[in-house]
This record gives sequence, structure tokens and C-alpha cells, in this order.
Amino acid sequence: MTAIDRIAVVIPARNEERRLGRALTAVRGAARTLAESAPTVVTDVVVVLDRCTDGTADVLQRFPEVRAVTSTAGMVGAARHRGVGAALGDPAVLTARTWIATTDADSVVPVDWLGRHLAIARDGADLLLGTVVPDPAELDERALAAWTARHPQVDGHPYVHGANLGVRADTYVRAGGFPEVREHEDVLLAAAVRALGGVVVSPAGGPVRTSARTVGRTPGGFAEYLGALQRQAGVGGELSPAGLGQQ
Repeated sequence: MTAIDRIAVVIPARNEERRLGRALTAVRGAARTLAESAPTVVTDVVVVLDRCTDGTADVLQRFPEVRAVTSTAGMVGAARHRGVGAALGDPAVLTARTWIATTDADSVVPVDWLGRHLAIARDGADLLLGTVVPDPAELDERALAAWTARHPQVDGHPYVHGANLGVRADTYVRAGGFPEVREHEDVLLAAAVRALGGVVVSPAGGPVRTSARTVGRTPGGFAEYLGALQRQAGVGGELSPAGLGQQ
């Protein structure tokens, strides 16, 4: 298997002027940590400005190493797809030695995030499905306890989160990439990679801290899941997993 010597970090952002700076500061820290242990690996960061109407683009002035591209689709799947395409350039040249790492503009990656991705990629994985944790500062403690009980941090977990996902670029291309949909683009990509017989690794370590907002843009997204969880936890009921996807 071809060695990885380049990591492309792709981050979709739609009206995230309040949170994007924190996300990029964390990615910058992870890139610097990676450079210390793997100085020959190049890290590129692409932010996709997805139909933004606020000051999200202005945040990027503080991060000159980040490349910005735009999407007019207003769909996270299309934004991720656009960002990966911009990061890869000519697939015939770059995909064999590139690893794609995705996170979100409302999320904070740990400082060893890229190092973990690189190690798993170099061990032969085609797809990394990492874990996330809701920001405890933003979620009711009862809902956080319910989340923790339903999402044990174990290797081989069944969850799929675009906020902590990595994929070998040539596998990504063969799988057809992120579908241009409003939600579950990460789940659909994972299914496509599995259908190809790709090596899928689901590690528990190094979770990404993500926003615990409970109002989202799509009915089946992470925010809506947390909103349902908080409402159920507040009345002492049980949360049904039906229709909530692999959150």
C-alpha cells in the first residue's frame, strides 16, 4: 500500500463566524504537533464557505495557511465534496499518497488528532470512523449523562461522524466521494467504502469535541439528535434510536 505523505483537512462552514476560529486554532495546533513527529508530511487545510451570509469568511483572515473555497449548494454533502475536490486537485497525481481528514466548523479536534489519523492510515486503513463528544459546557448534564450512557467510547464502535472521519483519497475516489446531500453524507460514504471491501477502523481514542447546540439545519442531523435527547432526558423518558441515524 502506498505510503501517506500528505493530509488534506476539509471543513465545511455555514454561518459559523462565532465558532470557526476556535475550530481552526485547534486544527492548527494538531498540524504543528504532527509536524514535530512527521516533518515530511504536508498538511493542507481547506474551508468550504457554504452559502454564508455572516462574517465566516472574515475569520479566515487570521489563518493565512487555510485555503477557502465556496459552495452555493447549501448542503453539507455538497460542501464536503467541493472541499475534497479542491484539496485533491488532479486525482491521478495526488490521491495515492493523500489522506483526507474531515471535521466541522463547530468542532474542536484534539492536539494529536492528525497524528492519530496518520498512524491509522499508515497501518493500512482505508477509512477511519472516529468518535465525538458533545461540548459539556453547552449541554444539560442530564442529557450529557444520557449521551455518555448510549455512546460508550470503545474500539469498533458503530458510529459515523463527519466531524471525525478520515479516508484514503484513492479509496474516496473509487467510492464516489461524499454524495451531495443535505445529511448523512458521512454514513453514505462509509457504506460505499465498505461495499468496496475497504479496511474500516473505528477507534475510540481521540474524540473530537463538537457543538452541543440542539437546533440544526436538517431533521436527521446531530443537533436534532441532541435536541431529542435533551427533551427525553428532561422528562425521564427513553430515547428511541429509530430515525436518528448513526449519531
